[in-house]
Amino acid sequence: MTSSEQIFNTLVLPYLNHAVRTYESGYASVTDIDAAMRFGCGYPKGPLTVVDEIGVAQVRDLLAERYAETGDHLHQPADLLEKLAAEGRTFADEAAAAAGGAAPEFKHEIAKVGVVGTGTMASGIVQVFAQAGYDVVYVGRSQEKLDGVVGYITKNLDRAIAKGKGTEEGKAELLGRLTGATTREALADVDIVVEAIAEDLELKLELFRDLDRIVKQGAILATTTSSLPITKLGEATARPGDVIGMHFFNPAPVMKLVEVITTPATSAEVDETTRALTAKVGKVGVSAGDRSGFIVNLLLFPYLNDAVKLAEGGEELATIDAAIKETAGFPMGPFELLDVVGNDVSLAIQKELFGEFGEPGFAPAATLEAKVAEGKLGRKTGEGFHTY
Repeated sequence: MTSSEQIFNTLVLPYLNHAVRTYESGYASVTDIDAAMRFGCGYPKGPLTVVDEIGVAQVRDLLAERYAETGDHLHQPADLLEKLAAEGRTFADEAAAAAGGAAPEFKHEIAKVGVVGTGTMASGIVQVFAQAGYDVVYVGRSQEKLDGVVGYITKNLDRAIAKGKGTEEGKAELLGRLTGATTREALADVDIVVEAIAEDLELKLELFRDLDRIVKQGAILATTTSSLPITKLGEATARPGDVIGMHFFNPAPVMKLVEVITTPATSAEVDETTRALTAKVGKVGVSAGDRSGFIVNLLLFPYLNDAVKLAEGGEELATIDAAIKETAGFPMGPFELLDVVGNDVSLAIQKELFGEFGEPGFAPAATLEAKVAEGKLGRKTGEGFHTY
């Protein structure tokens, strides 16, 4: 067996198994799991499609070999692999059996959108809604911060115009749909608010209590959190049925994926309206429930963590990166991706997953902890696993 194949079996097989278990648990559909990894990570194929291509029985057998070597529960083949292999069925068959639902429709009228936040993520979300023709009110702490949003969007639009993908008229129209405000009271009459402030539970709880007081009844209160419990944000309001997750990916104008996350309290109308809105703004929506990692982070970060552990065993970083791009067709190797995401962000997400699921295999790799302690966070600090 080549070294590339060994690296594929060490890193990609557990990722595939994890995807199978995510579907097996009823957390998300075959179609949504595959779409999440394609549009959220830029992978050429979703994990369940890859299982079908390798062969369900073959994946089961290769995982059984890994499990015999490691004894790690995460490498034990999912029961569903055994079942599908025995029945001669594939994940494509599973997806086909579940297909045929109608496209989501608006159950609430959405005419005016509010966004809270002025960082890169918030600015991108403002642009996405304005590009789709919505009037957008965005709230920040100072006029300087509000100007930063317009600056970010203007730069993006100027770049598009330079490439022949837009016009000055179109830019003026889009910017004309934007209203900046330094007070949350400006959100009183919006139909949906999407918050994109810092990933800090106390700050978000305070915000949701405030939105509950300010925003008109019947409006949707959405969060783009990637890791915090949306259920708790809903419980901070007197209208938990109106609270939902709309997890955009960075940069929002470019990335096609939105994870639509419902809590046990989210109403069916709010869920369907949010999915319809996601489609209307030109994004691919995938549905999942409220638990750590949602779909993308749940499947992505344990694989990245495993790559760090493999390197701790003496394998060269460049060899691992090259092998993954060659064998799995991923656009970046794991260490290139860790440096883009930021090792601090990666460690925080891995800790969340370890805390939620308690899997020993999810324990953050020692080298990842060390990189963060040394301030080697990746591209943003000029050094991470690679030097820039």
